[in-house]
Amino acid sequence: MISLPPNSHIWIAAGTTDLRRGFTGLSALVQTTLQQDPFAGHVFVFRGRRGDLIKLLWFDGDGLCLFAKRLERGRFVWPRAENGTVSLTRAQLSMLLEGIDWRQPVRTAPPQLSV
Repeated sequence: MISLPPNSHIWIAAGTTDLRRGFTGLSALVQTTLQQDPFAGHVFVFRGRRGDLIKLLWFDGDGLCLFAKRLERGRFVWPRAENGTVSLTRAQLSMLLEGIDWRQPVRTAPPQLSV
């Protein structure tokens, strides 16, 4: 997992994206469609049409980083919205990258107060 600064946000670009795009195409998409600054240090997550490939765009202070992950089985869980953004926590991003449904994680046991 990448080590993100504490003030960075994680944004999912709702809908599907043409993942043939690279650094330039995805950063232009962040500026025009998402109305965000790709060089602000935030993470932007894009999913392809089939749902088994995602790309993350992140500016680490020195340059843009482009990460890609493809699931061999299954699909990445994605919001139903066709446009706009959805904000994620770091834990939700970790679940997303593992192919886990990050929208409603279920605890194995409820937390209890120990006295």
